[in-house]
Amino acid sequence: MDPAERRRFFRKRWESQQEPVAPVWRARRRLAGVMRRVIEGLITSDAPEEELGTAADRLEEHAQRLEGHPRRKRYEGYAESALAEGGGHFDYSPLIGGSNPLAPPIQMHSEDMRVHGEVVFGSAYEGPPGKVHGGYVAAAFDEVLGYAQSLTGSPGMTGTLTTIYRVPTPLHTPLRFEAWVERVEGRKIFARCTLHAGDTLCAESEGIFISMRPGGYDKLIAERGGPE
Repeated sequence: MDPAERRRFFRKRWESQQEPVAPVWRARRRLAGVMRRVIEGLITSDAPEEELGTAADRLEEHAQRLEGHPRRKRYEGYAESALAEGGGHFDYSPLIGGSNPLAPPIQMHSEDMRVHGEVVFGSAYEGPPGKVHGGYVAAAFDEVLGYAQSLTGSPGMTGTLTTIYRVPTPLHTPLRFEAWVERVEGRKIFARCTLHAGDTLCAESEGIFISMRPGGYDKLIAERGGPE
């Protein structure tokens, strides 16, 4: 696969939230969205013990039902992913995954070799009162920068991530990221990203990514093992 094909592949994967998906993936995303509401409600609601117990009983029932089904494969090769009806590995990302209830999720798109992301962090991501936990801010930078560096056509793994926090990042507020690649030196990819709430610069980050050698990703999958 040449660099242009790899860019198209990763653009489809990173922007999978905007792509049409098969009904089963729509169902997964719907379930994950409901679970996000449950998480938000659990953290913020002052429901009585009886109501909490009823919710737990119902969730245990559905957890058991899901556990009774075969486990699906999460990882696919380039060819298989290109033919998939949406979803796939990136849909389970803890930052952008529509099928992962732990994800906010961040919505991303690329334009002119720059990546733009939008997100609202709910109560589950609180650190200081009313503000996003700094660890989640850094993790979000890693994800957005990861997309930006993949546009080089020779994506790699995070080598270093430096985050500068300018002001606390607010919860329940539309936030926007912008990321781009500054330069490439051999296998090192240098990328930068900013995070704004309105006109306020909340934080900025620089990541250095190391391009993977041929076969490196397949090796990670083989080492992981298991059905997923």
